[in-house]
Amino acid sequence: MMLSRRRLLQYAASASALAATGIIPGYVATAFGEEEKRVIPWKNWSGGQSCTPALRAAPASEAELAGIVTNGTAPIRAVGAGHSFSPLVPTEGTLLSLDRMSGIVSHDEATHRATIKAGTRLGAMAAELAERGLALDNMPDINKQTVAGAISTATHGTGADLGSLSSFVTELRLMTAKGEVIDCNARSNAEIFDAARVSVGSLGIVTQVTMQARPLYKLKRRTWIVPVEEMLEAAPELWKKHRNFEFYYVPYSGMAIGITNDETDEAETPEPVNEDDEGLRQLQQLQEWLGWSPATRRWLIQTLMGGMDPEERVDYSHKTLSAERNVRFNEMEYHLPREAGPEALREIIDTIEMNNVEVFFPIEFRTTAPDEAWLSPFYGRESCSIAVHRYHEEDYTPYFSLIEPIFRKHEGRPHWGKLNTLNADDFAALYPKWNDFLEVRAELDPEGRFLNPYLREVFGVGA
Repeated sequence: MMLSRRRLLQYAASASALAATGIIPGYVATAFGEEEKRVIPWKNWSGGQSCTPALRAAPASEAELAGIVTNGTAPIRAVGAGHSFSPLVPTEGTLLSLDRMSGIVSHDEATHRATIKAGTRLGAMAAELAERGLALDNMPDINKQTVAGAISTATHGTGADLGSLSSFVTELRLMTAKGEVIDCNARSNAEIFDAARVSVGSLGIVTQVTMQARPLYKLKRRTWIVPVEEMLEAAPELWKKHRNFEFYYVPYSGMAIGITNDETDEAETPEPVNEDDEGLRQLQQLQEWLGWSPATRRWLIQTLMGGMDPEERVDYSHKTLSAERNVRFNEMEYHLPREAGPEALREIIDTIEMNNVEVFFPIEFRTTAPDEAWLSPFYGRESCSIAVHRYHEEDYTPYFSLIEPIFRKHEGRPHWGKLNTLNADDFAALYPKWNDFLEVRAELDPEGRFLNPYLREVFGVGA
């Protein structure tokens, strides 16, 4: 049978989409025929979450998305880069990607606001903004996520006066379970706006957002190493003094790696070779070789790190704030009242080393400004974030179960995309606007078409 040029192009596009995303565009069932449909399993980046949905689809327009949302098998869950470690995505129903709904729609040269399609990856968004002479006020340390995924989970960078990505959103477009589109901002559909900026995909599908940007700017990044207690003592002054401040504690070393970023007009410096992945592999080897002797391991790590000089780099903000992460892991991160951060980290370090926990991933410490999105972990309070990681091939449960009680003791709120064991009652106690959010969710999706089993548990919604 001869193929028409149109059908041949459809097949080629289908194969390209499948290779790039593992998700079949909506028209493929027609192109191949119903009998040719194949169920394709899904796994997240770390391999810790997986599912076999009845349908995978990648709509290219809101019209195509509306058909999937209204007719697809529930639960309907959107997937971005798969960088969430909590079970937000898994579904036996419909799994959809917005990778084909990406790019910058428009930007306003006067206000520096940009409207961005929801499937745009953060790295691509930053590059496109830079071409227009713009940048966001902050970026997370990983830029592979989609815009919608990052906003919906309150993904953040670091900076005492800088909010999460969701705090930069000035307008948002949401498609409901009925296939209807709602545009909302602080003046129009304000309650939906406050709920939808951080909604873990439970209200509908975000199709585009307008974000507040600023003129393109450069940062000077400085990295240095000191004993962790010295870093903890200096932390309050460092997060006040520097635009961006974070540090990492290397387990069983007694040492911390500090990083600051401050605005500068200096010329860019050559981009250094990224040695983070190699450094992690070396720490992994030290754990394997010297895990039996924490004292020897500490001495060797201190010897290696103690001889490292401070490093400086100047480049545009999106290049200094985000980095490649190729060593896979699972992660738990909680956001604590800022003043509780240093003491909580001391407790975590003591717990790890007193129990001789086999872990080599550094512990991350960051700060974030308050915001007003109802389900943002940063709602109404200055926060610090502490994250622990476990190599993806290792069981994270014993380690995380030791650390999570410390986070909870200090009134921590978990990152929505990171692992935790909280339930609906726990979340209700942590979020002042929890019941308000539940009312908006019930109004927009009364049948719970966007709720997988995990989110039904989180929101206390029966099957």
